[in-house]
Amino acid sequence: MHLAMEGFDNIVSVDWLKNHINDPKIVVLNATIPKVTSDFKAETQQIPNARFFDIKKAFSDVSAEFPNTIPSEIQFQNEAQKLGINQDDFIIVYDEIGVYSSPRAWWLFKTFGHNNVAVLDGGFPEWNAQQFSTELKSEKQYSLGDFTAKYNPNNVVYFESLDAIKKDPNFKIIDARSNDRFMCRVPEPRQGLRSGQIPNSVNLPYQKVLNGHKFQQKEQIASIFKDLADNNQHLVFSCGSGITASILSLAATISAYNNSVYDGSWTEYGTLTTGHMDDPKQWSKEELLAYILIFVAHSDLEETRKEKEYILSRVDKTIYKRVEEKFNQDNDYQSIQNIIEAVKTHDYYRNDLADLFADIKLMAFADGGFDIMEKEAYNYLKKILK
Repeated sequence: MHLAMEGFDNIVSVDWLKNHINDPKIVVLNATIPKVTSDFKAETQQIPNARFFDIKKAFSDVSAEFPNTIPSEIQFQNEAQKLGINQDDFIIVYDEIGVYSSPRAWWLFKTFGHNNVAVLDGGFPEWNAQQFSTELKSEKQYSLGDFTAKYNPNNVVYFESLDAIKKDPNFKIIDARSNDRFMCRVPEPRQGLRSGQIPNSVNLPYQKVLNGHKFQQKEQIASIFKDLADNNQHLVFSCGSGITASILSLAATISAYNNSVYDGSWTEYGTLTTGHMDDPKQWSKEELLAYILIFVAHSDLEETRKEKEYILSRVDKTIYKRVEEKFNQDNDYQSIQNIIEAVKTHDYYRNDLADLFADIKLMAFADGGFDIMEKEAYNYLKKILK
């Protein structure tokens, strides 16, 4: 059988792969990476003849400042050739979580000009559930393939374009992170990275297009996007570092939306933009805690070394640095208004405030005393925040 492979269209089922796995032009890739937000135990078995597509080390620019940065055209080509991939191969990508990192590999192949690539719906968990044959993982060498990369710039959005995109009604920025992360209710998993969202973006947690470890039906996916965007809008997907944004990119492609992935995603955007400190409603809880502790520590016009050490034991050094810079720009009245505004935003409850005031006391006592000015600041905060 030669290929225009019937049934081969961005996503294939495990039954489809089982029926085609012995075709000489089928290449199966395992693109597993662990989830950043959960424990993960790698499988010892794999789909027969699978080759490991190493997103983290081989298919990312490891010299870049941010994780999972897209590699150069020549790097992608060389690494694909090392896996024995040829220009006329049909590539099936899976991961061991179900649908998590495999769409990133799919997106990378599409971005480097190879359209004969599909994600295995349900991945290894679904393959196992059907009790299809597996083999023990082992290191293998492959004959050099003739794969040629051709970069497609329409698939990628970079930081420099975002200012224009977020104001353009022809684009819609959609964030694949959880709603709690998008709404700043929980901290980012990357240490020191501020919470927040790209202005004018909307939230679609990537799990919404999934049903367990498989994709939702095409009709349901189309309905989800119809509620968020117009058919003629170009969708730009973001997440933490470009992995789960690729899940939404695949789902949008199935639904016939033109789309791109913002490669740096929130890790890059949140790092490179610090103007959010001028708006207390955008502060994370860690930033607010740092600001309050610095405010009390400076109430006697001096932050001692011990007090600073305590604050740094509670918040990341990067957060401390940007919050201190903001605090130094504010007068006392501005500081109080900032604190009130930020506390309102985060819906602090009684227990949250009790923890906050316990932190203030511990910080104040870090240098051995709770002096009169610190007590006044403490009592004033209790009065205005209760």
